[in-house]
Amino acid sequence: MSEIIVDGEPLPYVEGQTVAAALVAAGRVAWRTTRVGHRPRGVFCGIGVCFDCLVTIDGAAGLRACLVPAHAGMTVTTEESDDE
Repeated sequence: MSEIIVDGEPLPYVEGQTVAAALVAAGRVAWRTTRVGHRPRGVFCGIGVCFDCLVTIDGAAGLRACLVPAHAGMTVTTEESDDE
């Protein structure tokens, strides 16, 4: 099993999984919050229509985790790592 780095920690994934699928498989169902109300968000539609699963991947912000295939060594930063 390969690993991606999420918020500085290794996270295993299965070949062919998206970043969102790897996060959910690891038990993380929410990884950001809404601006108003700070409600938890993670994968919602799973097909790239909504924007609930946004993450930063290898420095590129605002990517939908449900559309990006995980690959070894990729660095993912979620909103949960912020101290806001």
